[in-house]
Amino acid sequence: MHMNEIFIIPLLAGGIAILTFFSGFGLGTLLTPVLLVFFPTELAITLTGIVHLVNNIFKWLLVRNNINWSIVKRFGIPAIIASFVGAYLLFVFKELNINYTYLLFGKPVNQSLLKITISIMLITFATIELIPKFKNLKFKTKWLPLGGVLSGFFGGLSGVQGALRTAFLIKTNLSKESFIATAVTVSALVDFTRIGVYLSNTSFLETSKQYYLLFLTCIGAIIGSLIGNFGLKKITINYLQKIVNICLIILAISLAIGII
Repeated sequence: MHMNEIFIIPLLAGGIAILTFFSGFGLGTLLTPVLLVFFPTELAITLTGIVHLVNNIFKWLLVRNNINWSIVKRFGIPAIIASFVGAYLLFVFKELNINYTYLLFGKPVNQSLLKITISIMLITFATIELIPKFKNLKFKTKWLPLGGVLSGFFGGLSGVQGALRTAFLIKTNLSKESFIATAVTVSALVDFTRIGVYLSNTSFLETSKQYYLLFLTCIGAIIGSLIGNFGLKKITINYLQKIVNICLIILAISLAIGII
């Protein structure tokens, strides 16, 4: 880890945390591809998960009085179980160690199936956000357990879970405060589960080498969330969301084909 990256990544985390208040995306969705630029796939997702959990705990302390525990049980329990499966599969992919080598602009590129898979998932979710028909999908409350399974699975595998969670929880008719508190609670529970799997399959030495970065990145994300929570109104600006979507797709494609 270079010294400049120790400063760049926390600053990016702070900016991303602020951007979540305008783009409609969660911290994990935007931070994951950024860390994929600097780290191997499984380590990038692990580090993102830890930052995401710390940020979720911070938000949970602010909103915990408005949690709807009935929804947490119906949606959260399936999400926790599925996140364990998704996180386990992340390391199954890693152990398979399937790599592809090809020429890009005349230079050989070696790319792992795991990184390609995560990049494709990011591309898929970002593309869905650009299509109004899919972006506005809402599911009846009877499908909450299924929503928990899907959200938890993809959250465990890639850290991307916010869009699915929102699509299934939006029809629960919760107040804005209760919706946010319930979603944050489920997200934190999924984070606890998947991070446990990540850390049990990731070398502690490999993770501990990044403790300075982790600490500063968590601080950056919390500061960004504070600015967003207290200084800005939670809104989604459509043109900014589209720009972020396009940038996310371009970044994910670049990661998938090995340009960066």
